[in-house]
Amino acid sequence: MKLNAPLVDQFARRITYLRLSVTDRCDLRCSYCMPERQVFLPRKEVLSLEELHELSLGFIARGITKIRLTGGEPLVRRDMIELVQALGRKVGDGLEELTMTTNATRLAQFAENIRAAGVRRVNVSLDTLDREAFARLARRDSLPQVLEGIAAAKEAGLKVKINTVALKGINEDTIPDLIAWAHGEGFDITLIEVMPLGEVEEDRFDHYLPLSAVRDRLERQWTLTANDHRTGGPARYVDVAETGGRLGFITPLTNNFCDGCNRIRVTATGQLYACLGGNERVDLRAALRSDNPDAELAQALDVAMKIKPERHHFVIDKPGGAPALSRHMSMTGG
Repeated sequence: MKLNAPLVDQFARRITYLRLSVTDRCDLRCSYCMPERQVFLPRKEVLSLEELHELSLGFIARGITKIRLTGGEPLVRRDMIELVQALGRKVGDGLEELTMTTNATRLAQFAENIRAAGVRRVNVSLDTLDREAFARLARRDSLPQVLEGIAAAKEAGLKVKINTVALKGINEDTIPDLIAWAHGEGFDITLIEVMPLGEVEEDRFDHYLPLSAVRDRLERQWTLTANDHRTGGPARYVDVAETGGRLGFITPLTNNFCDGCNRIRVTATGQLYACLGGNERVDLRAALRSDNPDAELAQALDVAMKIKPERHHFVIDKPGGAPALSRHMSMTGG
């Protein structure tokens, strides 16, 4: 066992991208993500700021070059900025990029501090620009705060990318308007197929919208040209001639994207999931709290590389189908 050996799984994929959840809590209740009365983790089970930092340093030592801070909603955690500042000091010193995914409800408050700490890009989850539709989907009337947060991020010099879950009967007719708005603001935008994670009150089958159908519709309106741009994630991009912007597609259901997977996810409780769509995991919290954390963490990461599956097995093929996994996206980290 080499404490600083690169992370390479059994399929010879080099793992360089960590999505680190700092909390499972969120101030929205998006209907495709969680139930209205979601039960969150007791705070004592969540890793401390110091443990999150120590864990990150351990990953950087093993060749992780990109860390994305996620949740839940990461900015609901009170000491979040301290972690961003601590990890920001590693950018250029082993870490190539520190990024964040947020719903932007609190981004206006923190955008300048995030930028000053070393973050240069943020992904903002936004499914509609219609306030009524947003309130119905997120179960909170928070669109004005989200738009204020996005504007603040842009003003602070952060590069913003919009992430939009495509939902049949909810936002499918307004996706072109959202794309045009994002490109008009100078933002990339990525469309995502809904993922069957965790029990929710609605049947995801009713709202599953294959992105192949969305793309066909967009191509009747616009000229889409393939673009080889990559950000380290699973999105595949096109340029839209008429808007002058870049559009991404994340297609876990219609076009499995696993062969080049370079990612692992760690929950706020320190559980490393080797695949978003699998139950394979190792307990990093136990390693961190052991008598020999460096050696235990190194061993746990070696195990993670051995159990990382070749691909996920997401499917939404019939009404009333059970989710692929019982845990919600907010638990795993987006």
